[in-house]
Amino acid sequence: MLKSFLSHPLTRGIDLNSPETTYLRRRIIQEKKFLQRIYEEWYQSLVNSIPEREGIVLEIGSGAGFLKKFFPDVMTSECFSLNNIDMVIDARNLPFVDESLKAIVMTNVFHHLPQPMLFLREAARCLVPGGVVAMVEPWVTPWSRFVYSKLHHEPFHPEEQKWEFESEGPLSGANGALPWIVFQRDRKQFEIEFSQLRISNIEPMMPFRYLLSGGLSLISLQPGWTFRFWRFLESLLARWMDECAMYAKIALVREEQNG
Repeated sequence: MLKSFLSHPLTRGIDLNSPETTYLRRRIIQEKKFLQRIYEEWYQSLVNSIPEREGIVLEIGSGAGFLKKFFPDVMTSECFSLNNIDMVIDARNLPFVDESLKAIVMTNVFHHLPQPMLFLREAARCLVPGGVVAMVEPWVTPWSRFVYSKLHHEPFHPEEQKWEFESEGPLSGANGALPWIVFQRDRKQFEIEFSQLRISNIEPMMPFRYLLSGGLSLISLQPGWTFRFWRFLESLLARWMDECAMYAKIALVREEQNG
């Protein structure tokens, strides 16, 4: 009942897999200034992760966002045709030659990949040595388990043993706990399966701000002018992020070749 009461009026009854929903989400980000500031912060963090070397920077799942404003040279992509992207791709079969990308960046995308192992193999193939996969994704903590299970519209299953999940569409299929499962809970398995990719950084963050923004599906609970106050408040909780973070920035690095 609480989720229904807080739901954004523009998102009620929409088809999550329709391209029109992505256009709608772009509009929501533009209109909700608090949420827009969050994306700006995420994008700057992703741009800071791009290495200084030759190669293409690819963003996966670009449809609703505006990363090009921060990094004009990024190649934007989506899983269906939209008027604001450079190419349509399948993350499980990237249309790039070996060692041609210096970075793959994405925001709230990895947990929608029903076959994440195929994407990770493609990332390892396409990245140049020293290239980076940088992502911002939901994270699992005691606090986030409560929020995502009670207020979020997407599936969230930290107990799921398999990395893969059934999906009826590119946006409706998800497991919000997938990034934590792959890169934290099953880290040893990841390191065995993908020895070319090293987890260089996991930064849990943002226990309150995304929730207060309402995200893409709920109404905003705070006006944009309060953003700096809430960012300061979150900074005071830095030592407790493992207990209260709702998101994490994750960076993977393609290992340099020996000799």
